Amino acid sequence: MSLEHAPPPPLGPPPRWPGEGGGSLSPMPRALTIAGSDSGGGAGIQADLKTFSAFRVFGTSVLTAVTAQNSIGVQGVVNLSPDFVGRQLDSVLGDIGTDAAKTGMLSTAPIIRVVADRVRAHGVRRLVVDPVMIAKSGDPLLEPDARTALIEAILPQALVVTPNLHEAGVLAGIPVGTLEEMEAAARRIHALGPAWVLVKGGHLEGDAVDLLFDGRSLTPVRAERVPTPHTHGTGCTYSAAIAAGLARGASVLAAVAEAKRYVTAAIRAGGPLGRGVGSLRHFVERW
Repeated sequence: MSLEHAPPPPLGPPPRWPGEGGGSLSPMPRALTIAGSDSGGGAGIQADLKTFSAFRVFGTSVLTAVTAQNSIGVQGVVNLSPDFVGRQLDSVLGDIGTDAAKTGMLSTAPIIRVVADRVRAHGVRRLVVDPVMIAKSGDPLLEPDARTALIEAILPQALVVTPNLHEAGVLAGIPVGTLEEMEAAARRIHALGPAWVLVKGGHLEGDAVDLLFDGRSLTPVRAERVPTPHTHGTGCTYSAAIAAGLARGASVLAAVAEAKRYVTAAIRAGGPLGRGVGSLRHFVERW
């Protein structure tokens, strides 16, 4: 089965705040991003919160790191203390709660273990893990010793994990550069504990084909490739869109299908910003 023609779940009217207009109202869908800040605004929590808003989902955030970053690259990173990351998680999840969450840049093993502990303690069930390792510019965003913590502590709690080809290769321990190798990687990564694995093939030639695997069925997720170099924040946006769909009650299949359409439209509408790799346009009218 291919998801390229799967109908999207209808967005419907914008959710309303409790107390607006009287009568019985359904609660506002909520999604949480646990990630780093991109001062250039194209990736990280900035991209995630824009994506949540595009899906009419109320977004909350827990910062793990602050970067000095622009379209050219990453000029500096300051990781927040694991204790303060934990405090943020307790503040948000202990009061507002969430219907789905996603992780992005987690940087260090101590931060990863705190996030894993709090996610488990607060009962977060719909967790999308974007295993961020390097920036679009090639700058490292995950310390080498943190990879083991990511595999041991975070992946077993993931509903969906969304590695690109490089990340899939690191997690699976094999080179990944073809559809056959993507399938092999998806099977290996699934054995690490996540319920679903989405290996993204955006760096392959031809159409942009991703592979979605649930331990039984392998589903290609296709879209026409958009010929542009301006793709800063694509991975963050894709995983945030999946989390937003899950927060609205969509199945994993439906959430991935709609997220693929959304990120493709956002890439098509994006363009140059600054002197390097430009960003997506998150507030597209339709996808």
